[in-house]
Amino acid sequence: MSKNPIWIGLGLLGLLLIGSIYGLKRERAQIESNSSDSAHSNKPLVVFCAAANRAAMEAVAQRYREECHREVQVEFGPSQALLNRVEIAADGDLFIPADDSFLAIAAEKRLVAERIPIATMKAVVAVPKGNPKGIKSLDDLMGDSIRLVQANPDGAAIGKTTRSTLTAANLWEPFKAKTIAFRGTVTDVANDVKLGAADAGIVYDAVLATYPQLEAVEIAELDSITSRVEVGVLAAAKDPQAALHFARYLSAQDRGLESYAKHGFKTEAGDPWADRPQLTLYAGSMLRPAIEETLKRFQQREGVDINTVYNGCGILVGQMKTGQRPDAYFACDVEFMNQVAELFPEPVEVSQNELVILVQKGNPKKIGSLKDLSQPGLRVGVGHEKQCAMGWITQVTLKEGGVQTEVMKNVTVQTPTGDLLVNQMRAGSLDAAVVYLSNAAGAADELDAIQIQGLPCSIAVQPWAVYKESKYPQTARRLFQAIVSPEGKADFEAEGFGWQLH
Repeated sequence: MSKNPIWIGLGLLGLLLIGSIYGLKRERAQIESNSSDSAHSNKPLVVFCAAANRAAMEAVAQRYREECHREVQVEFGPSQALLNRVEIAADGDLFIPADDSFLAIAAEKRLVAERIPIATMKAVVAVPKGNPKGIKSLDDLMGDSIRLVQANPDGAAIGKTTRSTLTAANLWEPFKAKTIAFRGTVTDVANDVKLGAADAGIVYDAVLATYPQLEAVEIAELDSITSRVEVGVLAAAKDPQAALHFARYLSAQDRGLESYAKHGFKTEAGDPWADRPQLTLYAGSMLRPAIEETLKRFQQREGVDINTVYNGCGILVGQMKTGQRPDAYFACDVEFMNQVAELFPEPVEVSQNELVILVQKGNPKKIGSLKDLSQPGLRVGVGHEKQCAMGWITQVTLKEGGVQTEVMKNVTVQTPTGDLLVNQMRAGSLDAAVVYLSNAAGAADELDAIQIQGLPCSIAVQPWAVYKESKYPQTARRLFQAIVSPEGKADFEAEGFGWQLH
């Protein structure tokens, strides 16, 4: 970045205009979203669901109808056929295949907006109760007297994953040759074994929960075949808030996951059910312009409330050390995440922001570096080192630059946020201030910014983390996905932040 304050001022003005454009787009999108919600609020939800989920899903859907008074229509079928339906017809609200690989394909094609984990299933051999053929191994399964059936690997998740695993072990071709029939769904396979049309079939363990006449045999060659079940909210959903309402119900530990566990699935760790969850987010003040619109969009789309507490990170850390606990924390710098590392074990670095020297328009004091802030009589403002990350990094930068003692003699004010320094600069009570570039971006029409050269310590990195005992960790993680989405990233860049997440 050039040291020319006029060039920097124009650049920051450009950032301001970009931010205005994004704001107008967001406002229009919000109006359209509200209109859509109103128009479709009474329509039934349409769910495309893999047959392996039938028993659990029917129980969840019925309970949801009774408790939430909204109709749910579930269409069952093979995962691939349902994916084709989603892609071609572009209708429906939710997609629940038997394996998350189908959701990955849907996400790549931008057919799915959100994905929420539900459970896992494992491949086993279904045999009649008592295992009359004595099947215990792959060799037994390949015996001449065994009639084996499978689900179609081109349509059903269990068939697809079985073929993939056995192909890697060079076992698929003999296994395929041994199979007397390929059925459309995993439940068709179980029915064949139940009715005596086959001696054994490859199914998911969860499917057998509704087949008391059958039992599962685990064999080593199939042991690694595990499918992860997730619910995907379709991008084509006419009422995304209603779709997410059901998705949260389905993935709630005390609602949908109870049914899945009862029907033999190994469930994920879901959030507790709440008609409208309430999250608390602590965030450094300098992040406010970059995330505020994302938070509004998320609340509208998800049907949740977010209590956002913005302040200097030193103050936020102090509150947490006295016992206050947010569901998530978005810090201005890693130093202030490290101070509460025992509460937030998995931080993710999202963005970066650099310190600049903010001066009056036209730079009448001819300030070009940190050393120039020591000019006699200069009125300088900085962040408070114990109240905010900006203040702490400023002191480190001044020290590394060898000018801390001289510059601090001219400091007339220390504040917990950069916005307060910007306001004092606008009021003319300061000649210069050390703030973040994002603070300066909103003041480009009145003030100029000077880059601090040659001191990497002047760059702050902003980490995000979910509280280890958050009541709603899954919802908080979806909020994070919204923040780092392409639209969220654009908001950061429009406010002068650099992108750190890879």
